Amino acid sequence: MPKFYDKVNVLKKPEWLKIRLQSNEGSAEVERIVRERGLHTICSSGLCPNKAECWRRRTATFMILGDICTRGCKFCATQTGKPLAPVASEPQLVAESVRLMGLRHVVVTSVTRDDLADGGAHHWAAVVEAIRQENPDATIELLIPDLDGRADLIDIVVASKPDIIGHNIETVERLTPEVRSRAKYRTSLQTLKIISSRGVVSKSGLMVGLGESDEEVLQTLGDLREAGVEIVTLGQYLRPSLEHYPVAAYITPEKFEWYRLQALEMGFSYCASAPMVRSSYLADEALQSVKSKFSRD
Repeated sequence: MPKFYDKVNVLKKPEWLKIRLQSNEGSAEVERIVRERGLHTICSSGLCPNKAECWRRRTATFMILGDICTRGCKFCATQTGKPLAPVASEPQLVAESVRLMGLRHVVVTSVTRDDLADGGAHHWAAVVEAIRQENPDATIELLIPDLDGRADLIDIVVASKPDIIGHNIETVERLTPEVRSRAKYRTSLQTLKIISSRGVVSKSGLMVGLGESDEEVLQTLGDLREAGVEIVTLGQYLRPSLEHYPVAAYITPEKFEWYRLQALEMGFSYCASAPMVRSSYLADEALQSVKSKFSRD
């Protein structure tokens, strides 16, 4: 991946992007549970700014199918290369970790595995089934790759009956070829349409600050809503390193609130929109909001 150097990168970040130092109290046990079972989390692999807070709350987003991705998106801190074979015991290890952490809402994501004939769909299903068996009262949220928009593969995941299936659109259509590798905007929409059409609560997220216009953000939100997406998240893109795509702008909290209100007017059941919002941050709140909406309807 080529290096990019831009003026924005060396400028002082605005006050609203400063992460306050937080105590690690309570997070050591989460780290131990994950480490002892040889598992991965997107909290660490994705350099998530909310890691300390979430781990202190005894929550973590598990990343299955290894920590090496077959794609090389210019915004992502996850390693790119040739992955190892899936670990057959991983579903049970994740389920056991969920029990030990006492999680009520479980979030699972993965690297993209274009090297596997099924894209990892059967492994995804096995993880959900193992969690359900050992943690029958937990709700389960998945953040899956696009699976090339293939209904046959998506249906394998749907059949395992998670409570939410998400797939991130990441950015607006114009910038997709610039910042994502093999992924295509329309393929992501197709994946989300299939999920929604199966009666599963669907979720997506996008980053802002990559050079998109307000009109493009609203168009993307409209496309997601048309695809049946119920939950959407918006957060500030933060460049992981100088080898990654440059930040074009730091979006103000006021603009994020405007995006949130626009999304709700479009009919989304829930929208989290703020500089530090990430796909799985306080994900249980989104699920409860959706349940409340449909119970009223």
